[in-house]
Amino acid sequence: MKNMDGRPLIGTHDDIGAMVRWLFTVAVLVVLIVAIGGITRLTESGLSITQWKPVTGALPPLTDAQWQAEFAEYRQIPQYLDVNGPAGMRLADYKFIYFWEWAHRLIARIIGLVFALPLIWFWVRRTIPLGYKPRLLALLALGGLQGAVGWWMVSSGLSPDALDRVSHFRLAAHLLTALLTLGGLVWTALDLRQLEQGTPRSSLGRFTFVALAALALQLFYGALVAGMRAGYVAGAGWFHLDAWPLMQGHLFPEGVDASGGLLLALFNDPFLVHFLHRWWAWVVVAILIVMGRRLRAIRQRPASVAIHMAFGLQILLGIATIWSGVNLWLAVAHQVCAALLVMSVVWGAHALGRRDPVNLLSAA
Repeated sequence: MKNMDGRPLIGTHDDIGAMVRWLFTVAVLVVLIVAIGGITRLTESGLSITQWKPVTGALPPLTDAQWQAEFAEYRQIPQYLDVNGPAGMRLADYKFIYFWEWAHRLIARIIGLVFALPLIWFWVRRTIPLGYKPRLLALLALGGLQGAVGWWMVSSGLSPDALDRVSHFRLAAHLLTALLTLGGLVWTALDLRQLEQGTPRSSLGRFTFVALAALALQLFYGALVAGMRAGYVAGAGWFHLDAWPLMQGHLFPEGVDASGGLLLALFNDPFLVHFLHRWWAWVVVAILIVMGRRLRAIRQRPASVAIHMAFGLQILLGIATIWSGVNLWLAVAHQVCAALLVMSVVWGAHALGRRDPVNLLSAA
């Protein structure tokens, strides 16, 4: 369909296919930054860069004097004063943690460019399908928000009265914003693919909303576990049942501090937060099994298989992470698998929300 002057009104098939590939490419980059973010957190690298320089910060220190200046800034924050300084951190050690935070921020900049530049190109060509400009702008805004939330998170660990880590609530906001953006990218790409095929866009039903909300709560508690370093509180040891399925040898962990009230403990006590993350997972699994059955009933077996594979691997990685004493690479894999689970569940929810164009015409 075209305007009188020949400009596409809803985008040509070629343009839509390119947009689908573009959005999936950005989604892959978001999964990559989630992985790098996991490494940054687990290596305690997130506070190594104490300033936010969106443009000039793209270049790391290049001279010894620049490295010394950065290290001097880092030596003023609580993480160095309370932990790394007494542990004997040297400049070489600082360069290691600096690299991971710098890489994390560099990939964030790359994602911004990979999203914004093609968006400008499609916008100038006037080939963005009708109704999609607001959605694409919202995704762009989410990317910008993610950067701001990231710095807001880092700043929580820089003040003199801070702990040796960032706020676990701000870390959760940072991770969930990334995963929300990832879900939006996948859903929009799938809608565009349906548009290319001449079928209506999907809608979010009550069941799929419940499934996504349950998964979001699980991801939120997972982020709290990460931010509070609560993965260690259950114990460790390969195939040690006292660490999983039990916690320190108990089904319900001893050491839960509810003296400040249950509401406070629900979000701040590492034992209770770990316990809730561990067992709410099975509620999510039950919901996703039902989702898988519904997908198979409408002949969407690939999406069902993807969901089952993602949550099955996620459970195994979670258990292995505990038994290993929070091994770096197992914990990173657990976080990456969470992103893949989001993608697969969004795929399933989108498939369940597809409308039959024949029935729509009949109803009209």
